[in-house]
Amino acid sequence: MYKAKAYSAESATSPLGPATIPRRDPAENDVQIEILFCGICHSDLHQVRNEWSGVMPTVYPCVPGHEIVGRVTRVGSAVRKFKPGDLAGVGCMVDSDRTCPECQAGLEQFCPNFTLTYNFPDKHLGGVTYGGYSEGIVVDQKFVLHVPANLNLAGAAPLLCAGITTYSPMRHWGVGKGKKVGVVGLGGLGHMAVKFAHALGAEVAVFTTSPKKKDDALRLGADEVILSKNADEMQKHERSFDFILDAVSADHDISAYINLLRRDGNIVMVGAPEKPLAISVFGLLMARRSLSGSPIGGIAETQEMLDFCGKHNITSDVEVIPIQKVNEAYLRLLKADVKYRFSIDMASLKSE
Repeated sequence: MYKAKAYSAESATSPLGPATIPRRDPAENDVQIEILFCGICHSDLHQVRNEWSGVMPTVYPCVPGHEIVGRVTRVGSAVRKFKPGDLAGVGCMVDSDRTCPECQAGLEQFCPNFTLTYNFPDKHLGGVTYGGYSEGIVVDQKFVLHVPANLNLAGAAPLLCAGITTYSPMRHWGVGKGKKVGVVGLGGLGHMAVKFAHALGAEVAVFTTSPKKKDDALRLGADEVILSKNADEMQKHERSFDFILDAVSADHDISAYINLLRRDGNIVMVGAPEKPLAISVFGLLMARRSLSGSPIGGIAETQEMLDFCGKHNITSDVEVIPIQKVNEAYLRLLKADVKYRFSIDMASLKSE
């Protein structure tokens, strides 16, 4: 075991601040990584403030961060996938039971016994796992990913959550050439969805309530921008979409988008509104449409996504900050005051 610098929250109301945390020494299948950048996910804020107490109560001290990019510094004796000096990534999971049907199918994200990167029981050291707001991490090689060397590392970090969360449902529902795809909400998730749908060859439309976002949506790869508050614009697109990805976490009229799907079209939720959404079942019945949800992807699919990003030079649009500005970033995140993701330069931790 060794000690690592980190930023942690001591309670639901305290700001994140400097801390020292334990990390295990690499075992035979482990990879030790010096963390270079860590993205800030909205779930970090929820977890730090114990806003998911009914489902996933926070154990303090809490070290968030599951969008991790770094460089391998040590490997265990049985590690064959990585060597010191390699660029590596770690996403939302650091382990699973590896024996259940979900794991056998390469769908570790659905494993009933997975281990999340932070705030989950740590079978190695006891207590809970600590995330990427730290100078280093040790993870089993099976849950470590290769990061293409041509990608900007600050922008690559959010791919480990925001990227795979939007890429996975597009792959599952066959987004590609000849398909018309809608993206609801142009934020941290939505802007990645636009980039992926465009790179996959689909016709892409962005739904937004803000006319100010039109130019940015087009820059990111959208073919069209639809103002969702304009009933005439919405009606013009009825029964025309094959697939809609909904990245909005606030209360909104989901039925308005269901009506835009053609026969057998699907709308997938990746945003998670706090309150239940009202759904017009007739909108689903009349054209055999479906409404579904999707979390992150499995390890193999996440690697596929990173390789796809390397091929198409896709990264997240980020604002790079030092760790010392993380509390300010959380406040700005609540106001959606970032285009489109914060990425922490972990070199700033050295001065603590």
